[in-house]
Amino acid sequence: MHLLEAENKIREIIKGDSMAIITDSNVGPLYLKRVSEFVNRIGFKVYSMEIPAGEESKNGKTYLSILEFLAGIPLTRTDGVIALGGGVVGDIAGFAAATFLRGVKVIQIPTSLLAAVDSSVGGKTAINLKAGKNLAGAFHQPALVIQDPEFLKTLPEDIFTDGMAEVIKYGVLADPELFAMLRDVKDVRENPEPIVTRCVEIKKRYVEEDEFDTGIRQMLNLGHTIGHAIEKLSDFDVSHGRAVAIGMDMMAEIAERQGWCDHAAREEIRKMLELWGFDLTRRYTKEEIYSIMQTDKKRKGSSIDIVVPERIGRCALKRISMEELKEIL
Repeated sequence: MHLLEAENKIREIIKGDSMAIITDSNVGPLYLKRVSEFVNRIGFKVYSMEIPAGEESKNGKTYLSILEFLAGIPLTRTDGVIALGGGVVGDIAGFAAATFLRGVKVIQIPTSLLAAVDSSVGGKTAINLKAGKNLAGAFHQPALVIQDPEFLKTLPEDIFTDGMAEVIKYGVLADPELFAMLRDVKDVRENPEPIVTRCVEIKKRYVEEDEFDTGIRQMLNLGHTIGHAIEKLSDFDVSHGRAVAIGMDMMAEIAERQGWCDHAAREEIRKMLELWGFDLTRRYTKEEIYSIMQTDKKRKGSSIDIVVPERIGRCALKRISMEELKEIL
């Protein structure tokens, strides 16, 4: 849905008269004026807050500053929050909306490929703690997601590529046809809308079946358990997409070694990641990665759930002990 087509939907959803737009220092100069003018034109008072761009902003201090901003408006339960940005903005603005006044409605307007295909859909909101990524959060489904391809046109190449890790994940997880489409790099870059649609359709199926991430939805974590550890170890110098790419590559290698997938599938995953320019160099030891994985939110006592590829388009969720994890890494 393009932004200009969303007027009636927004008016149906938000019954109050005010809208708070949360964006960041990269996206704000590009799109805040356009979105603010549109929201004002359809009848809302507009208040905006810009946070510093980058994963380092997804912390408790920024989260509290957003809550204070909303309280200062003051925003009411009939008003709404717009998250205008990539994954960081979507996560932290969504978490603020989930907890301010015990919940106000949030509209997600993703401006990165990663946010468009993944983080803006499904209702997971969170901030990072010193111990690890996304350890404080809430499930808070967006009232509306506006997937406007116009917002993807100004993406720098490296940011677009970063989002492709999540797209490749969806192909490995559930869609061989999507995976095959990704071999045409030029076409995907020039016309990303079809792959965004396919990814959202896949995620929608998992979320509808398991909204609160207690079962089948955990399949969406392919590459993420290792990836989040790598992000933390790098102090978030390694981007989310690159970390997930390395995580998928490592998990495919583990799956082949354990006999869970064959060599051909493992090679297809690596070649696709390399085709899209991901540096799969591993700068951290298995011991370092394991030490961070012990604090992963998917851990359940002395065990942890991991997602392993079996072939392109099919993965399995396996529960293993933490000792087994240490061994197979």
